[in-house]
Amino acid sequence: MEFKAKRGDFLATLYWTQGIVERRNTMPILANVLIESSKGSVRLTATDLEVGVRGRFEGEVAQEGSITVNAKKLYEIVREAPEETLRLKRLENDWVEIKSGKSVFKIVGMEAREFPQFPNFEKETLSTVPAKLMREMIERTIFSVSTDETRYSLNGVFIEEAESSKVRMVATDGHRLALIERQIGALGLEKGAILPRKGLTEVRKLLEGSEDGLVSIGFKENMGLVVREDVELFMRLIEGDFPDYNKVVPKDNPEVVKIDKDEFLHALRRVSIISSERYKGIKIELKEGRLAISANNPDLGEAIEEIEVDYQGKPLTVGFNARYLLDVLGVLEAGGEVEVSFKDALSPSLLRKSGDDGYLYVIMPMRL
Repeated sequence: MEFKAKRGDFLATLYWTQGIVERRNTMPILANVLIESSKGSVRLTATDLEVGVRGRFEGEVAQEGSITVNAKKLYEIVREAPEETLRLKRLENDWVEIKSGKSVFKIVGMEAREFPQFPNFEKETLSTVPAKLMREMIERTIFSVSTDETRYSLNGVFIEEAESSKVRMVATDGHRLALIERQIGALGLEKGAILPRKGLTEVRKLLEGSEDGLVSIGFKENMGLVVREDVELFMRLIEGDFPDYNKVVPKDNPEVVKIDKDEFLHALRRVSIISSERYKGIKIELKEGRLAISANNPDLGEAIEEIEVDYQGKPLTVGFNARYLLDVLGVLEAGGEVEVSFKDALSPSLLRKSGDDGYLYVIMPMRL
């Protein structure tokens, strides 16, 4: 195998492999990137068996072939290369030579046949969706994914098709639940699937800067695929049953308060400075036309801030983990109001952005 390519193209494609490759793994080949050269292009592939990425760039191929080398070291070598052109050549005993100007590197490689294979997706089976909408759906749910490895089915975001060509994504960790529904067309999902957090984190990076672009999405057996331009991102779907989230969404919360979203966010940030580092406990007290946020920490002191709000209900005091509120307010667009509805101090509350019927956030109260 031997090819010549532009350093910038090589580096841009290698970039997508860096978040996938695990530094610690039981299989040494998973620390490597698979390099394949054929017919004027070079393909790079990396995987940790759960998530995989495959990218392609143009190159002058002198000899077709394949090899795997350490992904992190290859990235560092290409990044520091002195010239805009690189030449990569496979040597005897699976060694690889990389030349750029007067710099010559020779690194140990591994045979390509040991590298895990990905399933082939037919282009006809992929659905095209707006990248901006897909990114919004990920950003407004992924923060609610559980980090508890024992609750495996909650370690990802549930995706399913709803009525009227809508797609719904839901995430929960047992303390809060985020649900978003957008009209993006059919995805070919016979039933719901659970997308892993790591895979969605990489998809979110892939969609950055593609405000007006499109991405292709497909599902096959236990794999999901997202394609943007020359980069394909695979993820193994999480097996198991996602809980019935409809049972969690409160239907009868009569006490509704409307709050300026940005004012609420900044007040929470200030008051939570005093709250406990671990639990971030804060109190919200509601009276007619007024909302007070307070925190009390025996080791630090106390803080309180009042906001004028649109509220006509009965007096109410509820405890919350401030981080759960800050997370959701941080992903909503700036400006406008949020509506928070309560039942009592022990029941889940419901938060919505005014004017957006396709998004809701359920948050459990805290005993303080």
